[in-house]
Amino acid sequence: MSNRLEGMRVAILATDLVERIELVEPRRALEEAGAETELVSPHGGTIQTVNHDEKADEQAVDRLLEEADPSEYDAVLLPGGVANPDALRLDENAVDFVRQIHAAGKPIAAICHGPWLLVEAGLARDRRLTSWPSLKTDIRNAGGTWEDREVIEDGGFVTSRKPDDIPAFNARMVDVFAAARDRSPELG
Repeated sequence: MSNRLEGMRVAILATDLVERIELVEPRRALEEAGAETELVSPHGGTIQTVNHDEKADEQAVDRLLEEADPSEYDAVLLPGGVANPDALRLDENAVDFVRQIHAAGKPIAAICHGPWLLVEAGLARDRRLTSWPSLKTDIRNAGGTWEDREVIEDGGFVTSRKPDDIPAFNARMVDVFAAARDRSPELG
């Protein structure tokens, strides 16, 4: 266990039908590296996770999105699944949250369908990104460059395609978040 992210607060932006492994495994990696994480969602209580298209467990929400202040976080994680980011990209609070994190120069990690929020927030332009292959056209139409790679880091964004990529995604996410903290002492 390392403390590379000790003192950092990371928002995990998710809602119902989030892909369980893409929420739980990156969260574990962040916490094992010393970060404090909060599951931020448009509704309170719990959110329903899925294993592909089958219901899995429920995860407790730590903070309502409407009450979450992006300035209180040092980074954000956007897990995938299909329905989770699709719902979030229609939620102006979620889109604005991601825009504010980016505008403050804070890193964002997104896996699978998570990059849909980057597209909706207008942040994909001139970026190299990867995602679940069905987002390829959306990313290109938004002015980004889509690549079929395990993990891509570009300008503070870390993106991956699918659950099989989680080990590489987690390692790169921790590296990028730690580097952001090292460059900006106010993070963490």
